[in-house]
Amino acid sequence: MRVLIAGSGGREHALAWALARSDPPVELHAAPGNPGIAALATCHPVRTEDADGLLGLARSLETDLVVFGPEAPIVAGAGDRLRGAGIAVFGPSAAAARIEGSKSFAKDVLQAVGVPVPQPLDAAAAPCVIKADGLAGGKGVFVCHDQQELDTALQAATAFGDSIVIEELLEGEELSVFALCDGSQALALPSVQDFKRAEDGDAGPNTGGMGSYSPVPEVSDALVEEIRATVHQPVVDELARRGTPFHGVLYAGLMLTAAGPRVLEFNVRFGDPETQAVLPRLRSDLLELMQRATRPGGLAGARLEWDPRSAVTVVLASRGYPVSSSSGDVIHGLDLVPAEVEVTHAGTEAIDGDVVTAGGRVLNVTAFGETTQDARTHAYAAADVIRFDGRQLRRDIAA
Repeated sequence: MRVLIAGSGGREHALAWALARSDPPVELHAAPGNPGIAALATCHPVRTEDADGLLGLARSLETDLVVFGPEAPIVAGAGDRLRGAGIAVFGPSAAAARIEGSKSFAKDVLQAVGVPVPQPLDAAAAPCVIKADGLAGGKGVFVCHDQQELDTALQAATAFGDSIVIEELLEGEELSVFALCDGSQALALPSVQDFKRAEDGDAGPNTGGMGSYSPVPEVSDALVEEIRATVHQPVVDELARRGTPFHGVLYAGLMLTAAGPRVLEFNVRFGDPETQAVLPRLRSDLLELMQRATRPGGLAGARLEWDPRSAVTVVLASRGYPVSSSSGDVIHGLDLVPAEVEVTHAGTEAIDGDVVTAGGRVLNVTAFGETTQDARTHAYAAADVIRFDGRQLRRDIAA
């Protein structure tokens, strides 16, 4: 069995780690991959945006399944190009991926099925939330409590495109719930929460995510099932009704308000860094689940098994992130991390025998514990043996 993972970040490393546990063993390849993924898979210098290059590589490898990590190639139709050539793909069609690619389209779908969302506003006035309408790499949402934050948000949001969405500002705890989908049904994964702001206490600018933990103790299995039944499943049903069945993972970003869950956004791929805290807990065979999700109705009867322990992921970022990033700084201490701790590479490069920084978010450190507090203690202990110039991290992940 040959699997090709398209991507090069921490999420893709976590996917590779989970797929490497498959039984029987799987032959893993990655395009382009990174130094961490290279320990588990053969990496190929093909960019995820290069649909023709991915198709040629998949054909040459006689790949059985292509797994997309990032959203951009999915929304651009790279998966359609591969499927059209008869190659199985874990990821939705470009038409179904509009649920992430266009927030306006997502709102239309959600309103059609009555999923509760923040109220749209006709004009930008604080307090409110400003969202870039298209893809923004997880950085296109701006919470505005006052006029100064609003002015900054409007300028920043237009950098992602001319179209923006204005919504009411909700109060509550944010939550992420992923669901594996086979075109007709959704199968929920455990609750997970990420930390978007750059600094402790949810201060500083938005980032792609500075850490995560799973499960969220305050979120019961019953609530996760309620969210699946009232959020994911109606959306899957509506997309199928429109002739664009959704295959892959549907990620709902939610706000738990006093009036109940409200959907903030949908994504069409695993979240980053939420995946790094969720997939290490998975005891079921991820490859089998992904294969079943590519087939209409393939997840019927599927059951998921999970490690009952908590997992906490801490992101180590480079100097200047998220405004800028530092590259080429040698990373020390990876050999000192305990074997039971997973370190996934997000922005690294191998140069002359050294692993160096090569992006904003550099590494993700994930540890288990019987409680969330135990897991975060182990994660921070491991994170603190890793050093590179300009290293930054939040100290309150899962606190």
